[in-house]
Amino acid sequence: MRLRRKAAAFIIFLAGITSLPAQTGSARPTPPHPCQDEPAYHKLDFWVGRWDVYDNHDGTLNGTDIVEKIVGGCAIIENWQEADGSGEGKSLFYYQKAKKQWKQVWVTDAGPMKEKQLIEEYKDGGVRFQGEIPHLDGGSHLDRTTLTPLPGGRVHQVIEISRDAGKTWEITFDAEYRRPQQNSRPN
Repeated sequence: MRLRRKAAAFIIFLAGITSLPAQTGSARPTPPHPCQDEPAYHKLDFWVGRWDVYDNHDGTLNGTDIVEKIVGGCAIIENWQEADGSGEGKSLFYYQKAKKQWKQVWVTDAGPMKEKQLIEEYKDGGVRFQGEIPHLDGGSHLDRTTLTPLPGGRVHQVIEISRDAGKTWEITFDAEYRRPQQNSRPN
């Protein structure tokens, strides 16, 4: 009786193994993620990479930035670090296919958060994101970021704010992104 139970358990075990799909060295390759084949998901490819970020006014190093594609190319994450190590921030850029709209969410270790959306595309490949940033007192201001690809694989970024609904703009950040080996400005 005991031998029959062991034999029956072994037969059930074998049946389970033989019903599993065969594992071979020639398994079918995983199809590429659908985002990789759609041009809309490549809008920010010029910005993907590892960067040293220099102030455009005095040439000082503001920080470093790593911008990378994630989740099969369906989103982009930005990893900002202040040059002196005093702060960091992260952005998630994603494309809402149903609305044909790029979005950005920015958060820093100091707490501020910004949400923006793509509002303009330029012939040179540049883009502009803009959003309304709420204040604790109930007010708000506009915040926009313009990213422009430059010759030599560099990128120009300008961040501006408007406290009068877009009538005037104040530049709060103006910098050039260079690959770490590009430690000086090209002529």
